[in-house]
Amino acid sequence: MPDKYQFIIKDEQGRLDSLLASKIPNLSRTRIQELLRDKNILVNDKVVKPSYKVQKNDLIVVTIPQLKPLAMIPEDIPLDIIYEDQDVLVVNKPQGMVVHPAAGHPDHTLVNALLFHTKNLAQSPEGFRPGIVHRIDKDTSGLLMVAKNSFARESLENQLAHKTNKRLYLAIVHGNFSEKSGVINAPIGRDHFNRKKMAVVENGKEAVTHFTVLEQFQNYSLIECRLETGRTHQIRVHLSYIGHPVAGDPLYGPQHSLKGHGQFLHAQILGFKQPHSGKWLEFKVEPPQIFLERLTELRKK
Repeated sequence: MPDKYQFIIKDEQGRLDSLLASKIPNLSRTRIQELLRDKNILVNDKVVKPSYKVQKNDLIVVTIPQLKPLAMIPEDIPLDIIYEDQDVLVVNKPQGMVVHPAAGHPDHTLVNALLFHTKNLAQSPEGFRPGIVHRIDKDTSGLLMVAKNSFARESLENQLAHKTNKRLYLAIVHGNFSEKSGVINAPIGRDHFNRKKMAVVENGKEAVTHFTVLEQFQNYSLIECRLETGRTHQIRVHLSYIGHPVAGDPLYGPQHSLKGHGQFLHAQILGFKQPHSGKWLEFKVEPPQIFLERLTELRKK
């Protein structure tokens, strides 16, 4: 059954989309626009625009249809598996691959490939991300750990929560640094002006990123980032916040940047304790070819 909300405007003022986003939990402005387009939001039995200014005694009816369940279909997609045992596997995710199915990406994801590779993946509470205990963005390349059973999932999630694992990233960023290293400690939450973006906001969740400058070029730098926390888009948001956005980042970076297939950000090193034995496992993979090519070009300038 669809969810249905109905209310009459009393003293509220402003745009319809802003009002609905504040009144209905987890309803983004993008989703509101979709509902309006599909005639699932009516004001006085009429379809209006998101910018409609509400008026006293307006009757607003919102119908939110249930989303169709995502099909978890195994797909024969090549995987670069760096390590695998009875509990975990470590995969080198290519740039351009989404980690798990979602409304905009129902298939051709890492999860679809993992389901084809093995029947042993830890179930997730949400159901659509079996085995996945952490993510990297679609256009970020590099290492991910995957849980093959519930014991491994709990162990890996605890290591993430207690910050005992190791995650190091390489990034080509805009600008040069006066310091050799630094720590960015700034809370991250949903951007108040663009629901597709994250931002440093006063009431956001704790987010800490350590960085070390490895090389500097003309107008660009190569840095290493160590995640202490794991917020959505954390490295991209933090580096943009300090004035050094990741090169090629279409969401947080400048329009003119290095040409590539998205942000030049690579999860290079991943370390964690094997869930059963407690043995420390650590892996390293080099960045994709386009990352290395841009580095070579920058070094020649």
